[in-house]
Amino acid sequence: MTLLKIEEPKMSAKRSSAFIEHPLWRLGFRPFYLLAAVFAAISVPLWMAEYLGGWRGLPHVNLYWHMHEMVYGFAVAVIIGFLYTAGRNWTGLWTPRRGHLAALASLWLAGRIAMLFAPSVAAAVVDLAFLPVAAWPMYHVLQRSGNKRNLFLIGLLGLLTLANAVFHGAALGWIALAPSLAIQAAILIIVTMESVIGARVIPMFTSNGAPGTKPIVHAKRDWIALALMASAGIAWIFRLPAPAVAALAAATACATLLRLAGWKPHRTMHVPLLWILHLSYGWISIGFFLLALAALNAVSASAAFHALTVGSMAGLILGMMTRTTLGHTGRELKTGRAEFSMYLLIQVGALARVAAAIDMVGMRDSALIMAAVCWSAAFLLYAIVYGPYLFRPRLDGREG
Repeated sequence: MTLLKIEEPKMSAKRSSAFIEHPLWRLGFRPFYLLAAVFAAISVPLWMAEYLGGWRGLPHVNLYWHMHEMVYGFAVAVIIGFLYTAGRNWTGLWTPRRGHLAALASLWLAGRIAMLFAPSVAAAVVDLAFLPVAAWPMYHVLQRSGNKRNLFLIGLLGLLTLANAVFHGAALGWIALAPSLAIQAAILIIVTMESVIGARVIPMFTSNGAPGTKPIVHAKRDWIALALMASAGIAWIFRLPAPAVAALAAATACATLLRLAGWKPHRTMHVPLLWILHLSYGWISIGFFLLALAALNAVSASAAFHALTVGSMAGLILGMMTRTTLGHTGRELKTGRAEFSMYLLIQVGALARVAAAIDMVGMRDSALIMAAVCWSAAFLLYAIVYGPYLFRPRLDGREG
């Protein structure tokens, strides 16, 4: 009697192996930068269709969805992608890759889908899961390598998770607080992260990329600027008296501008990879100056926070996304028309969005449309030009 031999399908195993070994899963920046860029290009038009056109195709698309997803969808994806990539450099140890990285990207994507379609409680659970799950391997790598210098970043990710929990609690009516306040807190946390990391890398990039330039880095002045920024953020979130908030925010703007001036931004005008970082960092000063005016009810808080998000956050994100993608795919750190267009679009978009918030000439809707078009075009251009780089192995044959 002949026994039937039952085996697992070999093609399924091969396909699974090919998927996990795909270059997209070799280092954190690859999937998260691509996902963030595509999501950024799509999500703002969705919000504008609801805001300006009254479109109700997706009932969960509203102001709170827009605010939340720009931070916890778009920005957080880039942060995790950047930290996984930088963490590999800082420690020499592997951050999540292959199946682990694919699973994390899938969890992030599940959060975006849940925020669009799932009931509010279920969406909150799925969305809240991502940051702790993504932060843990980063913490493990830093601890294992003894890299205490960067452990503060895990603390900031923890604060971002707390702010996200407060947002969901407020949106569900469980916490007597405006959900927008939790998002403003998250933005200020990310700006603090930008300030710290920017102060480390922008002077170094400037020195290397603009020969003969010697940026001035003053440790004590940096600490003062950081302390003022943290104090201004805390004062705003906890609603301290308006004069105190305004004074701290204005002092932060001045300290940040002084810090930036020492990095010699005028020497970077011929190097797009550099001037985008300097110009975007300068938006932090503009944002805190507007925050001082907002505390005194001279402008809307929207103007300040869009200066910090579209001008600073998105500008720095595009600058770092292009730089790290080029470097970590084995390409030269050189830009062309595509990069210049991305950088110009995001800066024009920032100006238009802040102008819409201030609305001094009565053209708010036109400015909003311009800002949305510039934003989506910038990130769509990144996805089109850089997507093939992210899907292919490094040109130099190295891992990552």
